[in-house]
Amino acid sequence: MTEKLPGSWSVAPLSELAEINPGIDKARFQDSDEVPFVPMLAVEAGTGRMDVSGRRPFAEVKSGFTPFASGDVLFAKITPCMENGKMAVVPDLPHGVGFGSTEFSVLRPTAAIDAKLLYYFVSSAAFRQEAQHHMTGAVGQKRVPKRYLETKLFPLPPINEQRRIVEKIETLFAELDKGEEYLRQVQTLLARYRQSVLKAAVTGELTAEWRAQRVGQLEHGRDLLARILKARRENWQGRGNYSEPLAPDTSGLPKLPEGWVWASVGQIAHVIGGLTKNGKRPSMPLRRPMLRVANVYQNRLDLSEIHETGVTESELERVLLNPLDLLVVEGNGSKDQIGRMALWRGEIPNAVHQNHLIKVRLVEKRLVEFLLWWFQSPNGRQMIENVASSTSGLYTLSISKIESLIAPVPSVEEAQEIACQVREAFARIDQLHAYTETELRRSAALRQSILKDAFAGKLVPQDSNDEPASELLARIRAQRETESRKTTRRMATA
Repeated sequence: MTEKLPGSWSVAPLSELAEINPGIDKARFQDSDEVPFVPMLAVEAGTGRMDVSGRRPFAEVKSGFTPFASGDVLFAKITPCMENGKMAVVPDLPHGVGFGSTEFSVLRPTAAIDAKLLYYFVSSAAFRQEAQHHMTGAVGQKRVPKRYLETKLFPLPPINEQRRIVEKIETLFAELDKGEEYLRQVQTLLARYRQSVLKAAVTGELTAEWRAQRVGQLEHGRDLLARILKARRENWQGRGNYSEPLAPDTSGLPKLPEGWVWASVGQIAHVIGGLTKNGKRPSMPLRRPMLRVANVYQNRLDLSEIHETGVTESELERVLLNPLDLLVVEGNGSKDQIGRMALWRGEIPNAVHQNHLIKVRLVEKRLVEFLLWWFQSPNGRQMIENVASSTSGLYTLSISKIESLIAPVPSVEEAQEIACQVREAFARIDQLHAYTETELRRSAALRQSILKDAFAGKLVPQDSNDEPASELLARIRAQRETESRKTTRRMATA
């Protein structure tokens, strides 16, 4: 590294350029004084922004927390905050000081280094990756040790060049910020467009013209529902007498397109629970791959980690997954996690599912994609949340709750046309979203490339009129030695 640096640059350990975890003068504060307090959450990952609006009485923070001053650089030393880039330059503070999490290391720049340049150095991906390898401590509680920060070598430009480098970095980063903001706006618009496609699909708007061209040619949803209910009765193999599934209460529901009807999930599908935990399962000789809640996300499956479980012959038929089964997450009480759904297409032969995944098996399988889109649409999603809510504030689903959910039923032909149009629209949306993700990754990589050039002396030209960094360091070292001798003499004469 040193061989490639410009001649006016120097190299010095961080301990020569900044005080590591310095103290502050606490004697000037009263216990009742309100002082800025910065928890770890107040520092954004990767942006250098921090919220210093929080206040606590000095009595609460004067011990057991990390003091810092305006112009210091905060460095999150604990995993995963360090890897995520929770670093920032402390802005001007009332009285010039504040307190924060004990998981911050504080770097107080000397006259040899610009605070923002120091921030860019310790927040760079290259520095964080190296620091990660020097962490100590137990898993989940690893920290960057103070010794690593003290001994880390810093490529030091002349002070005037430092300021030019910072100005150039901030100019280039501002341009990247604009581009990234635009890409995120596009992602927001794509998410809204996805919801509008779903809404149009499940209300019949998406296929209104298609339907108008086929008046009198499509089976009415009422007749389709009657066929489904007849098939349920004729194929009943359960215990006891067959019970007709309850029809839904459609009062208050919006009007459907001509030829559509409302139905309960219990009318059009078999809703089936999965395997419960059993201490004997590990010893059962009949082994099957088992899907868990962790495998099911909204409209997608993550099959990277599949567990096996033991199954008895008597329960196998009930819990076995068939192609075009709809898997529904029962939920853990969280509103945003309840009712995630994905379509099983037989990706793993002979797979079964656990009891926290509820299986919806439609009598008329050609309706399954339409049903999936309905429950991901704003109206369908609201229906799930309404059914899943409880007086305790928790959100959970059960077999009976899923059976009670209401869905529109179009003709099979229209359901398939809707599924086709939704897939095509989503493919375009996914393609555009993938492009934005690629561009965001390229922008992030460009930021790191800019920082790499900055600390290699390649970002801005050198100026022969600048005082070499070695001379600045020599002068600061001499001043430090003089101050140290004065302090020693005062202590000796005291």
